[in-house]
Amino acid sequence: MNASASPDLAAAADMREPADLLWNAVSAGDEAAATDLVLRALDEGARPESVLLDVIAAVQGRVGEEWAANRISVAQEHAATAINERAVTAVSVHPLARTAVTRGRITVACVDGEWHALPARLLAEVLKLRGWQVDYLGAQVPSPHLIDHLHKTRADAVALSSSIATRLPTAHAAVTACQAIGVPVLVGGAAFGPDGRYARLLGADAWAPDARTAADHLAQGPLPRPRPDHQQIDDLPHLSDQEYTLVSRNGRSLVRAVFTRLETTFPAMASYDDLQRERTAEDLAHIVEFLATALYLGDEALFTGFIAWTAQILVARGVPAMSLPPALGLLAHELKDFPRACRMLRAATDVLTTAHSDTAGTTA
Repeated sequence: MNASASPDLAAAADMREPADLLWNAVSAGDEAAATDLVLRALDEGARPESVLLDVIAAVQGRVGEEWAANRISVAQEHAATAINERAVTAVSVHPLARTAVTRGRITVACVDGEWHALPARLLAEVLKLRGWQVDYLGAQVPSPHLIDHLHKTRADAVALSSSIATRLPTAHAAVTACQAIGVPVLVGGAAFGPDGRYARLLGADAWAPDARTAADHLAQGPLPRPRPDHQQIDDLPHLSDQEYTLVSRNGRSLVRAVFTRLETTFPAMASYDDLQRERTAEDLAHIVEFLATALYLGDEALFTGFIAWTAQILVARGVPAMSLPPALGLLAHELKDFPRACRMLRAATDVLTTAHSDTAGTTA
């Protein structure tokens, strides 16, 4: 075991009971109990950073897992997230969390279109605890507003958060815009991949898998400032084929065309009620969005991974995973003149077919 990591591991272990109790409060929708619990943990000597990351963040991760398994509804997930956000606020105003500024200035924001703000908020609070002056801008920050803020504040770095991969083209634009005015960018969040592969591809100056690692990285020393004349090397030459641009611009018409053809070629849709039809349209929109993002990144695995995850979500909700291939086939027909898109759609269909065959063989 790495000795330098042991204090964090010990803190996480010590917080298991408070995390379980917070989960009980959050899952019951009891905001008062949740805030009382985190404040009591602080009063009893728990470190604020540990309460933020080993209790609140851990519970939020469980919220996502419970939603994916269809054990809580979207409304319950939203309510739980709101309670966790208020628990973060309770920690932030506790006397133990009042830390003098001893470091530089960091701007923390979510990329435009990213509504999952809690990871960024947690990072902002951890950085404050570590002595940074933090400007937390919250969810969905348009790049022009971010750049205007940076001109006014002269931050030492920007920390950008994104949880959903479909925001990566926008994140790329934000990273490039920040670097163009000489501000280095650290990125984090599930969108950038578990190993940060998309952070590197899009030219970010640094990547961290979580708030604690991000704070540790920034504590090692300032990120090098890009030169004012910084220009990013074109690492995405595949975009010259215009497939990403055309798919992203025509997303709505693609969804309409596939939905209309599904009505006549997929018999099960005849029995769908209005809610099921609405969800089918939403699923198609997500498929097109992820396909466009995979085309932008030139990464087939992003799309096949999303389709495999979607199949698991559908199965958890009682919808057969093999309802997806007909939609993928119809989308491939609409995009028959787009070779990269068709390859990705075929690969995703193969993943579903292989998974279905393996399941059938296991249960036979």
